[in-house]
Amino acid sequence: MYPATDWKKALFNDYTMNQRANLNVSGGGGVARYFIAGSFNQDNGILKVDNRNNFNSNIDLKSYTLRSNVNVNLTKSTEVIVRMSGSFDDYTGPISDGASIYRRVMRTNPVYFPAYYPVDEDHSYVKHIMFGNYDDGSGSYLLNPYSELVKGYKNSSRSMMSAQFEAKQDLSGITKGLNVNALLNITRNSFFDVSRSYSPFWYQAGSYDKQANTYKVELLNELAGTEYLDYNPGSRTVSSKFYMQASLNYNRTFSEKHSLSGLFVYMLRNELTGQYSDLQSSLPFRNIGLAGRATYGYDNRYYFEMNFGYNGSERFYQTNRYGFFPSAGAAWNISNEKFWEPMKNVISKFKLRGTYGLTGNDAIGSATDRFLYLSNVNMNDAGRGAVFGRDNGYSRNGVSLSRYANEAITWETAKKTNVAVELEFFRDWSLEVDFFKEHRTGILMTRTATPATMGLSAQPKANLGEAEGKGVDISLNYTHSFSSGLWLQAMGNFTYAASKYLKFEEPYYDEAPWKRHAGYSLGQQWGYIAERLFVDDEEARRSPKQFGEYGGGDIKYYDVNGDGQITSLDQVPIGYPVTPEITYGFGFSVGYKSFDFSAFFQGLGRESFWIDTKATAPFVSYLYDNETLNGKPQNQLLKAYADSHWSEDNQNTYALWPRLSTTSVGNENNSVTSTWFMRSGSFLRVKQMEIGYTVPDKLARKISLKKFRAYVNGTNLLSFSGFKLWDIEMAGNGLGYPVQRVFNLGILASF
Repeated sequence: MYPATDWKKALFNDYTMNQRANLNVSGGGGVARYFIAGSFNQDNGILKVDNRNNFNSNIDLKSYTLRSNVNVNLTKSTEVIVRMSGSFDDYTGPISDGASIYRRVMRTNPVYFPAYYPVDEDHSYVKHIMFGNYDDGSGSYLLNPYSELVKGYKNSSRSMMSAQFEAKQDLSGITKGLNVNALLNITRNSFFDVSRSYSPFWYQAGSYDKQANTYKVELLNELAGTEYLDYNPGSRTVSSKFYMQASLNYNRTFSEKHSLSGLFVYMLRNELTGQYSDLQSSLPFRNIGLAGRATYGYDNRYYFEMNFGYNGSERFYQTNRYGFFPSAGAAWNISNEKFWEPMKNVISKFKLRGTYGLTGNDAIGSATDRFLYLSNVNMNDAGRGAVFGRDNGYSRNGVSLSRYANEAITWETAKKTNVAVELEFFRDWSLEVDFFKEHRTGILMTRTATPATMGLSAQPKANLGEAEGKGVDISLNYTHSFSSGLWLQAMGNFTYAASKYLKFEEPYYDEAPWKRHAGYSLGQQWGYIAERLFVDDEEARRSPKQFGEYGGGDIKYYDVNGDGQITSLDQVPIGYPVTPEITYGFGFSVGYKSFDFSAFFQGLGRESFWIDTKATAPFVSYLYDNETLNGKPQNQLLKAYADSHWSEDNQNTYALWPRLSTTSVGNENNSVTSTWFMRSGSFLRVKQMEIGYTVPDKLARKISLKKFRAYVNGTNLLSFSGFKLWDIEMAGNGLGYPVQRVFNLGILASF
């Protein structure tokens, strides 16, 4: 009668088993060679299945891949290659994905009703599952995640087929080192899904007899529930991609010191998708381009390179449709100089290189906003219609314009500079340090300062923005084999990349210069400075006016401009960018005779995220974007919030969570972006560890094998961070599907 439902336990198992199998075969002779590879993967979910249904609603994903390559030498100078590949997915599972199911678990009250009621004597005739629910008298029911899981299932199928033909012709008969290459690739993708489900019958406990400790179960929706499966076709996607490439290559060395190479490449790409409902998106996506490269090297010491790209895009007007993007580079291998020979025992390689070039980006605007040089006019807009005639008996739709043509919109360009040093020292170590800088211009932005007197119905777009990025990329490797059969490999990489806007289309903000984006990172966030929580209602009344209805226990913000109220002008840059400025990884592999062990770690730093207060706020009915639910949700109270929140009995003005509330009071004030719910996204994760054993070659040959290896590995084993509420890679909302820890046991056999 008084349930305490552990919804997570009711819906999820603790673990599951997955299977992987791979096979590849290769062979051939001097004229023809072949390679065939195939794989099969089966991934199972951890969702529970109700055996009273005659279908399985747990996740069952079967994936098949097949690849074949055939190389044939038609003549001594002509080679043709045919590559065929395909990947196929067959999926059966719940109607909603795993993340949605987990979110529903976290938004269901545990004490209102159980997942389902057992069949009692009064309902012995019932053939359906008696799902629990609650009628609060409003005519709407609550969310039951168990019924959402088991009420039906979804089938989906995804296929990808790719066919590639390549021809290579050696033209050494004309001049040594010259050859041509042609490649054609066609890819077809298809996807569809269908869902089958019934409408649950809801039951509620009532008529409780305290003396006998018995209760009656009442049916709530007799006319709405069904005992048969309904059919709902889902999305269907069909797409086609065509790619063609032709190249002319030249590579030759003269007098053993002068190396010369050249390359011309012509490229054409066409992509068509069949499911779009609007004209612009339904048209083919097309690009063409011509690229070239010329290199010269002298005595393995001095290197020079020049490149260019001449690319065409459908997105721009004919006067801006083609862009020319050149680049150049040079390198000096100092370690090959005669004066470096005394140092070679210590530093065997010392190379400096640098490049400078221009690149272009045409992927600006959305798929429905592709042709920015054309206006977008709706000739039948009911929102712009008019009513007229006697007794207003006639009406006609009007005309609206959502985009103005701008023939000046063109490529977003970037000037890129790279300077690097490569070192190999003490025979076992290698180090590469790469400094880079990028200056981007012509970033597409929507104008914000268009005068109202112009009478525009839509804000125009233009290449207004300008930004720069710079940083350093470092990689370090170590390899050594010991005489005792012990070997060791280690590696590490570190990247620091920072960016900032130089020009940004926005109001000038004369009285609030801290609102300007120029000078700040592309991922910078603006928000309010949270001082603490209000001690009580009296302090809230005496403080500058904030947002909505608020009081004691709600967040108190700092009045930056001192005007006596908290407004958008009090927003300042807070925290690090939402994109990490530091990423790094390191790992090692060690082996002794037949045993090997490896580990890999990854991490990031200088990143901030914000706890999603709307999605995690206790007791509220929160819906995610584009989400529809069969029942009213109610967020559960997280233990971390229960242990640290403001209350009348404990007026902790620095508690994790403001005051608890079952209404909307305080939600508007506390949910604005601020430093209160800002957290560091820095972490270090033990990404993977593996231990393996390889059977000695002599023993493997006795069982007709070239190689046999058994291994066990684990992924996402452990993480270190200052954030403890949930897995830090879930960022601001830990109520979704958690990051899984995976263990694999496998064998690798070569015949």
